[in-house]
Parts: sequence; structure tokens; C-alpha cells
Amino acid sequence: MDPITQLILLTAIAGAAIPVGGFIASIEHIRPQWLEEEFRHTVMAFGGGALISAVALVLIPDGTSMIATWEVIVAFALGGLCFWGLQVLLDRSQSSASQLAAMLSDFIPEVIALGAVIASGKTGAVLLALIIALQNVPEGFNSYRELNSSGIPRKRILFWFTIAAMLGPLLGVFGYQIIAEQTRILGWMQVFAAAGILYLVFEDVAPQVTLKNSRFPSLGALLGFLLGLIGKLLES
Repeated sequence: MDPITQLILLTAIAGAAIPVGGFIASIEHIRPQWLEEEFRHTVMAFGGGALISAVALVLIPDGTSMIATWEVIVAFALGGLCFWGLQVLLDRSQSSASQLAAMLSDFIPEVIALGAVIASGKTGAVLLALIIALQNVPEGFNSYRELNSSGIPRKRILFWFTIAAMLGPLLGVFGYQIIAEQTRILGWMQVFAAAGILYLVFEDVAPQVTLKNSRFPSLGALLGFLLGLIGKLLES
């Protein structure tokens, strides 16, 4: 399989997990009370754990290896400030899209990095694509539930999730053609995104995870982090 075909296939698989997660979340008639409580909170925690694993095991280690220490500090600070500003704007507009912002802030640099990995000829592209896909399922689920609770119709949410999934191949090609040789830019992007993800996890995801008289959500967070850890160990 030639590199471009592999790139399009892998990024399409990674992106398709977003509407898949949204579709699963849209199934209301299967034990709705259980879906609303135990399962929803556990999936949300799983997504938070997966996001933190992406920060700790992929974005920060890779990003800091490409840029100088002062650049890491500036990129991280800018990322945190920009996502704080985004959250303020969303709050003022009465929008409920922080989960979607968290999902895209993770998805965009990862698929660009996937394109760069394929262009560089390094191993691990298939594994990276699977990790992205497995992260996107709970993130799509959580984003759907948050957006739907704000009154946005099911069809509209799934439509935009499909559009977001289609960004995967486009951004992958961008990474393949341009960013692969621009390691400094890629490093800035990864550290910037890492700060934004951490802000959103502790601002929005973590406070919604706790469920009275249940310990399953916390286990979900551990399983989400374990997903990224296993992927990192297999990659090395």
C-alpha cells in the first residue's frame, strides 16, 4: 500500500470514530436511566483519562523533544490562555461545546502528527491511528450528550460530527506534505494543544464525572489512561 493510500485509510478510520461515538450516545431506548447515569459518567471519565494519556504520553514528550525549553513554556502558557478564553466565550454565548472543543483540540494535532509519521517512514502509524480512534469514540459520545442536552437536534450533531471526521484525511495530508519537515511547528502545536486539553479536562470533564454512590467513573478514567499507556508501550 502506497503512503498516501495508507494515510487516507488510517485518518478516515480515526475520524470515523467521532460520529460512531455520537451515534452510540444517541441510542436512548436501551436502558435510558442506566445510560444517563453509570454508563454516561463512566464513558466521560474514560474519555478524560484518554485525553490525559494523550497529553502525558504523546503530545508533551513528542512536542518537548522538538522545541527549546523557552518555547515549551511559551507554547504551553499560550495554549492554556487561549482555551481559557475560548471557554469564556462559550460561557457568554450560552454554548455547550467544551467537550467538542476538547475532542477537536486532541484530534487535529494527532492526525497531523499521523501524517508526519507516515511521511517520515517511522513505524507505529497503524497503532497511532487505532489509539486516536479509540479515544474518539468516548469523546464523540461525551460531546454528543453535552450538545444534545443544550437542545441541538440529533441529526444536526451527527452531521457536524461527520464533517469533523472528514477533516481527518485533509489534516493528515497537510501533515504529510508540509509539517513532516517542519518539526518546530509540530512541536509548538502539540504543546499548545496539550495545555488546552488539560485546561478543558479539569474545567469541564472532571467536574461532571463524579456520581454519588458509584465508583465506576473513576475506574473509567484509569482505563482511559491505561489505553494510552498500552499504546505507548507497544509502540516502543
